[in-house]
Amino acid sequence: MSFHIFKKILSSTIFVLIILLTSNNYAETVTKANPAYLKMYMNNIVGGKDAYRNYRNIAELNRVAAWIKGQMKQFGIECSYQNYSVDRQTYRNVVCPLNLNQTKKIIVGAHYDVFGEQDGADDNASGVAGVLETARLMAQNKNQLKYNIEFVFYTLEEPPYFRTEHMGSYIHAKSVEKSKHEIFGVYILEMIGYYSERDIQTYPTGLGLFYPSHGDFIAAISNYSSRSLSANFCHQMSSLDKLQCERLIAPSFIEGVDFSDHGNYWKYDIPAIMITDTAFFRNPHYHLKTDQMSQLNFIKMADVVDGLVRSMVNQK
Repeated sequence: MSFHIFKKILSSTIFVLIILLTSNNYAETVTKANPAYLKMYMNNIVGGKDAYRNYRNIAELNRVAAWIKGQMKQFGIECSYQNYSVDRQTYRNVVCPLNLNQTKKIIVGAHYDVFGEQDGADDNASGVAGVLETARLMAQNKNQLKYNIEFVFYTLEEPPYFRTEHMGSYIHAKSVEKSKHEIFGVYILEMIGYYSERDIQTYPTGLGLFYPSHGDFIAAISNYSSRSLSANFCHQMSSLDKLQCERLIAPSFIEGVDFSDHGNYWKYDIPAIMITDTAFFRNPHYHLKTDQMSQLNFIKMADVVDGLVRSMVNQK
């Protein structure tokens, strides 16, 4: 082979590599989720040492809400408070739209309150951190999105207001009911940080026959009308080939299926899924003081965020 021909082949090869590396492909162009950032977010969320972010400690809830709003502003996303009253006290959701002038939108949410006097690291600072990191990545890569995104941080998901019309997610779902035809789907992050390769996983009666006994996977829970959302999420997780993803499509009467904020969107026939480490079916620290950051796997939390981001970027 002459040097001239070799030179032409080499130049062509380099050109093809440049095209491949700069193509509009998630794997090459979207920065991956950063476990260190997730940890930083959580340190700020659980930072109150003398007051826990439960319904009694409104000042602490407001501190966290204000911090979330400030953090989102650093990403270039402006937020507003959705205030509402319960028992003569004011509570607030934090609503943060990323408006890209598209015709439809995706909602991504997590609740920031806790049950009782505990850090609530997995339940649900992990979900809030996941939404924050998703927002950071989406703000950096908004040119790849086909939908507007509304990031929502809910209050009062936990008892005594769980399954009542005082839940922050109920307030938000009701507020978007009239424009639900514009909502492509809702992703709720509910406890995404606890994993174990040991056979610690439990299930509602009968489901254990069909799912893993180990606790080293993320789950996507949907009803029938939301099944395409969970299918896309698990497909994207599989393509990353890092963390196993399991789907459950089930009616709300199965225990645990509607145990989070997505259930309030189902009430208004809005497609919604819960992305979760399965909560008390796996995590022995659920609603206990031992639900602390030291129990969580930030690398796998980042994998979940990458799967979610990839789901939105590649959503048809």
